[in-house]
Amino acid sequence: MSTRRTFIKQSALASTLVASGGISMSEIIAQPQIKKTVISTWHFGLIANEPAWEILSKNGSALDAVEAGVKITEADKKIQSVGYGGLPDRDGRVTLDACIMDEKGNCGSVVFLEHILHPVSVARAVMEKTPHVMLAGDGALQFALANGFKKQDLLTTETKEAWEKWCKEHQYSPMKIDRDNHDTIGMLALDASGNLSGACTTSGLAWKIHGRVGDSPIIGAGLFIDNEIGGATATGKGEAVMKMCGSFLIVELMRNGKTPTEACKIAVERIVKHQPDYKDFQVGFLALNKRGETGGYAITKGFQYAVHNGENVLIDAEHFVKD
Repeated sequence: MSTRRTFIKQSALASTLVASGGISMSEIIAQPQIKKTVISTWHFGLIANEPAWEILSKNGSALDAVEAGVKITEADKKIQSVGYGGLPDRDGRVTLDACIMDEKGNCGSVVFLEHILHPVSVARAVMEKTPHVMLAGDGALQFALANGFKKQDLLTTETKEAWEKWCKEHQYSPMKIDRDNHDTIGMLALDASGNLSGACTTSGLAWKIHGRVGDSPIIGAGLFIDNEIGGATATGKGEAVMKMCGSFLIVELMRNGKTPTEACKIAVERIVKHQPDYKDFQVGFLALNKRGETGGYAITKGFQYAVHNGENVLIDAEHFVKD
């Protein structure tokens, strides 16, 4: 809480900086108050936000917060679109994609990774321990095992039974990408130091062709962070997001003065304009700027996101299709 004594000390410091020529009074007035915030996709973001917020509330880093948050979802076998218990591809194999990005523009990504519970942590290891950004398939698995990650079966009894049922009903034909076949978790955070980070992780589309990779691990599509401006993440039909570099576009729109919600809306409108089948699928975007302001927007009704800045709340996103 700000006291009169604190205010006098701060005012004296400001006057000294102005008098010394180190900073202008307008610059001091313009400096925003840091508002620690974490935002994540879908209803399960409420649970993921809790460990992330615990880290932020203790003045931990946004990078640690987003990794800890999405790991909760990766390990929850009841969530069949992310990590352990994720629905497999049409060959019955669970393949995972994830990326992470910090305030310095460093990023790491893994695609088409099998047998590892926490792909987001492997992505962070790629970022911190290699000169690369992305590792794929067997190479990503070899790297994970060499760095202490344990190999395990991610296909649960429930998802195996669902796959066997699908095989009988669909004769190995890849599932259409529709409004119900999605649910990545993307998370963005702003810490007490004013730094932003983000993470995105998924098991991808159910029953996809073996080898398919969506937008979630693609920097600039499923996730993008610019520490001067803000961050954005995406969920839904990855192919639609990759075609227009969705998260990068949103950050650039915020750079040009748009609010997080306005930027997400414009990105959705870009999809609507250029992808005629937009009513057949869902895409939702989230954004967080340097002031801790948040927003989201989706193509169709049903996209929810969770925001924690002291209170953890679930928000129904605005959407383009009104029917």
